Amino acid sequence: MHQKNIEEAKKRLFSGELVIFPTETVYGIGGNANNHKSIELIYKTKNRPINNPLICHFANIREIEKNFVLKDKDYELANTFWPGPLTLILEKNKQSLISPLLSNNKNHVGCRIPNNEISLSLLSILDFPIAAPSANIATRTSITSIKDLDNKLKEIFYIDGGSSVLGLESTVVQTSKNGCKILRLGSLTIEDIKIKFPKYEISIEQSNVSPGNQLKHYSPIKPIRINVDFVKKNEALLNFGINELTSDIKSLNLSIEENLSDASYNFYNYLNILDSINCSGIAVAPIPDQGLGKTINDRLRRASYKDEQNI
Repeated sequence: MHQKNIEEAKKRLFSGELVIFPTETVYGIGGNANNHKSIELIYKTKNRPINNPLICHFANIREIEKNFVLKDKDYELANTFWPGPLTLILEKNKQSLISPLLSNNKNHVGCRIPNNEISLSLLSILDFPIAAPSANIATRTSITSIKDLDNKLKEIFYIDGGSSVLGLESTVVQTSKNGCKILRLGSLTIEDIKIKFPKYEISIEQSNVSPGNQLKHYSPIKPIRINVDFVKKNEALLNFGINELTSDIKSLNLSIEENLSDASYNFYNYLNILDSINCSGIAVAPIPDQGLGKTINDRLRRASYKDEQNI
C-alpha cells in the first residue's frame, strides 16, 4: 500500500509539488530542495516567514557529503545518531544545488536522515533531498498524526504512516571546537549526547540558522496557561502525573506514570485534541525541566507567548 503512495509522492516532488509524509519526530511537508519554486511554495503554503529556515532530509550520509562540508565532530554525531532526530547545521560546498531560499540565503543548512521507513524509502528513490518543515500552518502546533492535519493542508497529497513514534521535533545541533551548541531542543536530549560524548562541552544557544526559534511558535488556537496550580472554569487540562488538578470540561494526562517519553509521544496529539473542543483555554500542569521535559517546556513557553501588541 505504502509503495504506491511513495511512487505517487516521487512523481509529485519531481513536478515541483509538495507532499506530506511521516518521520519519527513529526509529519513534514516537503518539496524538492533544489527547486526554488518548490521552496517558495512551502513558505507560501505554511504562511511561514522566509527568515525561518527549512531542514533538508537525506537518504544517507553520502548524499549529504555531496552538498556539505562535514567536520570530525559532525561525523562523530552523525555516525552515532543517524538515522534519527538529530539535525546538524552544515556548511554548503560549492557543488551544492540546494536552493539558497530554504536557508534565507545563508550558507549553513540544517540536515538530517530521518529514522522512518516511509521517508527513507521515498528519499532513496529521489536524486534530490527533500526540504521539509513540520506539516502545519506557521506558529501552529506540529502534527504527529494525519487526523490532526489543518484543513488548509488537506488538499496536499499525503502518506499516512500512523502516529510519529517520538512526537517532538529533531534537535538542531551545530558542532564547535570543543563540543556542540544546541540551537533547538528536540527529541535527542542533551543527556543522550553527554552519555555518548562525555567530554563534549554543550551549550544551548539561539541562532537564526535554526528553525523553531520564534517567540510565538508550536501554538494551539486556544489560549494556553502553563505551570498551573489550578484550572479555571471552562478550561481544558493537559495534565502530567498524579495531582489534585481537575477540569470541568476535559482532561488528558500526558503520562500518569510521569514518563517523559510517553509525554513527548502524546504531546502534540493531546494539545490538538484539547484545542478542538469547546473550551475557553488550555491549562497545562508543570512538567519537570529535565531531559525531554526541557524540550516540552520550550514548546510550551513558545505556545503560551503573548505578543504585547495582541494582549
